[in-house]
Amino acid sequence: MTATSELDDSFHVFDTTLRDGAQREGINLTVADKLAIARHLDDFGVGFIEGGWPGANPRDTEFFARAQQEIDFRHAQLVAFGATRRPGATAAEDHQVRALLESGAQVITLVAKSHDRHVELALRTTLDENLAMVADTVSHLKAQGRRVFVDCEHFFDGYRANSEYAKAVVRTASEAGADVVILCDTNGGMLPAQIQAVVATVLADTGARLGIHAQDDTGCAVANTLAAVDAGATHVQCTANGYGERVGNANLFPVVAALELKYGKQVLPEGRLREMTRISHAIAEVVNLTPSTHQPYVGVSAFAHKAGLHASAIKVDPDLYQHIDPELVGNTMRMLVSDMAGRASIELKGKELGVDLGGDRELVGRVVERVKERELAGYTYEAADASFELLLRAEAEGRPLKYFEVESWRAITEDRPDGSHANEATVKLWAKGERIVATAEGNGPVNALDRSLRVALEKLYPELAKLDLVDYKVRILEGVHGTQSTTRVLISTSDGTGEWATVGVAENVIAASWQALEDAYTYGLLRAGVTPAA
Repeated sequence: MTATSELDDSFHVFDTTLRDGAQREGINLTVADKLAIARHLDDFGVGFIEGGWPGANPRDTEFFARAQQEIDFRHAQLVAFGATRRPGATAAEDHQVRALLESGAQVITLVAKSHDRHVELALRTTLDENLAMVADTVSHLKAQGRRVFVDCEHFFDGYRANSEYAKAVVRTASEAGADVVILCDTNGGMLPAQIQAVVATVLADTGARLGIHAQDDTGCAVANTLAAVDAGATHVQCTANGYGERVGNANLFPVVAALELKYGKQVLPEGRLREMTRISHAIAEVVNLTPSTHQPYVGVSAFAHKAGLHASAIKVDPDLYQHIDPELVGNTMRMLVSDMAGRASIELKGKELGVDLGGDRELVGRVVERVKERELAGYTYEAADASFELLLRAEAEGRPLKYFEVESWRAITEDRPDGSHANEATVKLWAKGERIVATAEGNGPVNALDRSLRVALEKLYPELAKLDLVDYKVRILEGVHGTQSTTRVLISTSDGTGEWATVGVAENVIAASWQALEDAYTYGLLRAGVTPAA
């Protein structure tokens, strides 16, 4: 179904994640993936979603058929992508142009050659015939009641080689009825000042409505997109999280955030900008790529503060070290605790975690020194909030938080003559006045320890049945103790509703893993509201 936008037609946010973004190495979208992403993009509020090239492959053809039936678009219009007709033919008889019409999409984007050498070498036709191909295809689709956008491929390189011909392509497309002509930096080699100058000149010389499609090969795709807007472009083509061929495309999220928050231009329906972080991460999950932690606006580190000097200022006024309120884009401010932390960092982090330090300067000072001492030994708390919270509570309450007392543990790995392996762990501990000995096997020594600890405690603490180890990272820290190596383990655990990270450090990976596991179980019980042992 076609959406009715809450916004007027004066400015377009056009997403091409499903076509251009899918060309990123490592992304392989199924039809179900494309439908899921389309729903997220529509929820975000983009005006146009380019779904792919119907007729070019069965997957895209199926996507358009299913999208029309399965998605009730609230904000976006679905766009089909294709090319101008073949040289020497007519648009009416071209099979791929017919496939665009048969897709059911009411908006069609045509790619057209605007670089003279590409016309002659890739299309193997004349410059005049290329202009005829543009005019014929646009006018034919318009006559069929479709809205038409024209992507001028390699426009900026073509403009540099033959500016008059590049402009002739723009003028031809516009005069044939194209609603927008998009200038494409296909090779991604342009810089913002160059983009701005060319867009301004082409706008003045052709009178066409212009858009911008920027690749990120110079790291300037977002800046180039905004430079084009400064020069008069009113249509921006982007991809979610900057996905795309080679190093990617202009990233939809910082472009939209800049337009709304820096330019004061409403380009999304009211309230949708606050969904941006959620949408970014949801799409990353669909394409099976870890969300970039340092992505502007939506990364988990976008509003994370580590330096003690910054924390002191943020305690007075968060705006002193943040360019926007993170809630505007659905993100949150985070305080990182490390050996760079000062009193303000600890106080703010305690507040974030819900631990009242009561303005106790002596207590805060002890925590600062404890963190610095532990980080010198190899611990890291900026990535292990749960372990830090346990440390903080231990200092605040004068004793460690305990649900069980470990007497001993051991893990055994056995290599057998037939080449197979066996891993077994035994845990001896005290909990609720009982001495418990539990043994379990696992896929490896750490998994065996995890299972043995679970076997030992689940009868007394049934809340542990919900816990799953979801990530496990090991890092060897060289030279922490003279010439010896120290191992740091980070474990992420989930209870189905949230996730937390714990850290362990020791001279071997098993001992470090045990520390992280012990913290993970302790924090899980704390999170479940279980009262600690006396």
